[in-house]
Formats: sequence, structure tokens, C-alpha cells
Amino acid sequence: MTISHAQVQAQLTGPGQLFETEEIGDTGVRTWKHAPGQFRALLEMSRFHGEKVFLVYEDEHITFEEHFRRAATLANRLVTDYGVAKGDRVAIAMRNYPEWVVSFSAALAAGAIAVPLNAWWTEQELAYGVQDSGAKVLIADGERAARLAGTGVPLIVTRGQAPAGARSFEEVMGEVAADVTLPAVELAPEDPATIFYTSGTTGKPKGALGSHRNLGQSPMTVAYGLLRAVALAGKDIGAAAGVRRVTLLTVPLFHVTGCFSALTTTMFTGGGLVLMYKWDAGQALELIEREKVTAMIGVPTNAWQLMSHADFGKRDLSSLTTLGYGGAPAPPKLLERINENMPERSASNGYGMTETTALAVGNGGPDYQAKPDSIGLPSAVVDVRVVDPMGEVLAAGEVGELCVRGPNVIMGYWNKPQATAETFVGGWLHTGDLARIDEEGFVYIVDRAKDMVIRGGENVYCAEVEAALFEHPAVDDAAVIGVPHDELGEEVGAVLRLKPGTATTAEEVRSFLAERIAKFKIPAHFWFRDDELPRNPGGKILKTHLRREVLGG
Repeated sequence: MTISHAQVQAQLTGPGQLFETEEIGDTGVRTWKHAPGQFRALLEMSRFHGEKVFLVYEDEHITFEEHFRRAATLANRLVTDYGVAKGDRVAIAMRNYPEWVVSFSAALAAGAIAVPLNAWWTEQELAYGVQDSGAKVLIADGERAARLAGTGVPLIVTRGQAPAGARSFEEVMGEVAADVTLPAVELAPEDPATIFYTSGTTGKPKGALGSHRNLGQSPMTVAYGLLRAVALAGKDIGAAAGVRRVTLLTVPLFHVTGCFSALTTTMFTGGGLVLMYKWDAGQALELIEREKVTAMIGVPTNAWQLMSHADFGKRDLSSLTTLGYGGAPAPPKLLERINENMPERSASNGYGMTETTALAVGNGGPDYQAKPDSIGLPSAVVDVRVVDPMGEVLAAGEVGELCVRGPNVIMGYWNKPQATAETFVGGWLHTGDLARIDEEGFVYIVDRAKDMVIRGGENVYCAEVEAALFEHPAVDDAAVIGVPHDELGEEVGAVLRLKPGTATTAEEVRSFLAERIAKFKIPAHFWFRDDELPRNPGGKILKTHLRREVLGG
């Protein structure tokens, strides 16, 4: 017997069920009733998983109990040694090390706002994040510490040499006692918890300010999506919920996918999280076999490269049951390749933003097989609608801007009231993505209203790259576009018009940009032209026209 979406939702969200919902006041926003109200509750809950392995990094294995003790110890040190109080910002700049997780947990447990900084950022970009957030303390790995030494903010350094004036992570931690407790601080769901930086079309990153409610809701949203797919497939929900999930994290923790779809979900469920220093398909295959990984979370590129690797057929991948990805357009042939090469695995595609605390809409199980071009249905606590430029709600099938409402939508942008007012209107987040919703409620992303390229899950805002290009003495005009790529989804391309009497090369421009923007933002493709770039009467470059010119089609 076929079960409907409405029946599944009623079954999972009914009174007394794990995914029971309730309304927040009279806002119309539904919330997961049994979700942790703030991070300290989640951290203390995680301790009940005791000696289960929580984090794996290379040969290191850290249990839930060990993580709790380390996080509680560091939280106390932040309060006593650095005077960190509720609402202060603690910035974290490092690769996917266990210390990232400990630092994140400690900052939140101390009542501070955790500020994960993009580890790929240049010195200038990192300095901006520190200054804009007003960080009271910085915790960084050795590589990032060298770039942050001149900020004037107290610095704690792990996995590398501490610059003069900084302290090592080990020195700050000192002895980790078995009976350590969390520092005394009262937290509420409405209190701010995190600032994740997301690039803006003006070129300067905006700090997305998330609450403790946003954070606590995230693992429930992920778990609901997984069990919804199980129920729709006609399988036993109880049996699926009882299987311990060991997740290979292929994306950075400083992105909301890594932090909320993987880290907080693992803390909540008692699963395991296998960290990678950086993505490498061969190493991923080795880790799946060694650590009996059951799920892989990343961007479509990761799944594509995993199946393309020479060792794909040589490793035991029998433990791997789930491939989850989002954060970038999935190449059309990806699901087809998964069905051919890994037919017993369940694939899922998700949609979310920094502003939605990761997952908001998901497509998995039979739905994904039936509608692989859709991002799926919203979570049971998320509402979606499509509006025209005047804000009027459009009918099913019509294309407009996708708007999202739910307990996962963040509070706004840090110290940017105008940007907040423009993006968050009447309780609805205006995503900047153009979409349509079909008669069954499935959402389809049609295009991006915001001018950006998504390269392997990394947002590259064209205005930022164009601003850096205009600093080059030979550049007269510039336009940045997305170039389709099978594995990365898109690569960055740039069309340049040079000033009369000047000359340069693609390689020279790349070297010039390397000192100004992160490596992943530097164009992989250049086109030089003598004619003016096509513009509309308002002076805006006609990028659709330009793409057609340089890419054809």
C-alpha cells in the first residue's frame, strides 16, 4: 500500500512523537517541541552517549565523554582567563580538527557567540571577520594563526607554532578533570549563538546571526528528513532510527552544512563524525572502509569524485548506506551514476542556506528517484512560498523568488539593520533564489536571483571578484560568470576588457588576485575582448547575453 506525504507527516509529528510540533506564540511559526532549547542542553545530552566514539581524525578517536570534559574545561578557561561573558564573540579559524569542535562547544557553553571564520580566507578577509564581529578571543590552527597575529585580539593556537604573545591550546587547557562542570550561565532559545559569514553581493561578507533555537532545531530537521524518506519507502522507522549513523564529513565545519547538518546532528543522535583535513576521494574511500562509515555528507562534487576514483571498486563500502549532498546544483547525471554504481545506497539532495541554519527543504528516498530535478519538500516546521517582485504570492507552477519561514531562519545580519530589513520581511526570509512550487508542494530552483557562482559548494559572489579585478591597472571593465563543470557544478570565469595600450595574461591576473581574494574565488577561465561589455540601459551588465557569447548555446 502506498503511503502519502500527509500520512507520513501525521505519523511522525503526532502528539507524543519525537517530531511533535508546536507553534511559537502566535507567530504562525512551528517548532520541534522536543528539540534542545539551547546548546548547553544539547552538550549535556551528548554526555549520555559516554564512551561511544564521537570524533575521528586520522588516528585520533575521541569519545562523547572526552569531548564534554574538554569543552567544559575550555569553557571555564575562556571565562576565567579571558573574561568571556554571555554575548561576547569567540572566533574560530582552523581546518576540520577535533579542536574546532571543542572550541565551538566551549564558546557556546560559556554563553559566548561562536564565530567560525572561513579557513580559506586571506589575511585581509580574516582580519575583516575578526574586526566586524568584535571577537574577544581567537582560536586558530598554526596556519591561520600566522595570518591573525596582527589583529591585536588574544590568540590561542593549536596544531602549529604559536606566534609571540599567543598561547598554545594545550597550555590554556591545562589539566582536564573528570568531574569538570560547565560555567554558570543562563541561556534561552532567543539568545544569539553563532555568526557565520556569508558573502554579500556588495562584496563584503555579512555575519548571519543565529540563535540557540536555530541551532537546537537543526538536528531534528535533519533526522526528520531521513526518517520521512524511510517511511515513504515503506520501511520500518523504528529499525532505521536504531541504526548508529557514522558520518564522513567532506566539507568544512565553518559552513552550516558541516556544522549543523553533520556536527550538531551527530551530537544529538550519538553517532560518529569522521573528519577530513581536506577532501580527497582516495582517502575518503579508505576512511569509509576503516571506520565503517554509514553516511557521507557533502556537496555533489564529493559523490561524483568518489565514484570516479581508481580505488572505488577496490574498497569495502558495504557499510555506506546514505549519500547526502546539497549546497550546489547537482549535475543531472549524478543520481543516474549513483543508481548504476551504488544501487543499494539511498541518495538525498537538500536545500538550505546560511540564513536557514542549513537544511530547510529536502528530497530523498522514492521522492528523489521520482523527481530528481526538485530539491524536494520543506521540512514539517518550514513553510515556503514563491512571490513576485511586489511580494505577492504566486500560484503553483509560477516562477518567483523563494521565501522561507520557520524556526531555523536566523535572527538577521550582525550589525547590518538595512540588509536585515531587506532580506527578512514579515517573518519570511527572501532567499534570492528563483523557484517554482508544483501542485504537490515540491520545490524547484530555477535560477539564482543573486549574482553568484557556486563552485563545489563554495559561494563565490561575482561583485567581490569583479571588485578585485578592477584593482588591476590594466583592467578597464570586468564581468564574472559561472562556467558549467561536471564535478564542481560551476567554475569561475571572467570576461575582461583592457585599457587601451595595456596588456596582460590570464596567469598574471591570477597572481595579482592571489594576494586579494581566496584561491577558490580566482577565475579558472579568462576571456579578453576589445569591444565594450554588453549592458542594459541602466548600466547593468547583461550576463546572460555575455555567457551566450563566450560559452555558446
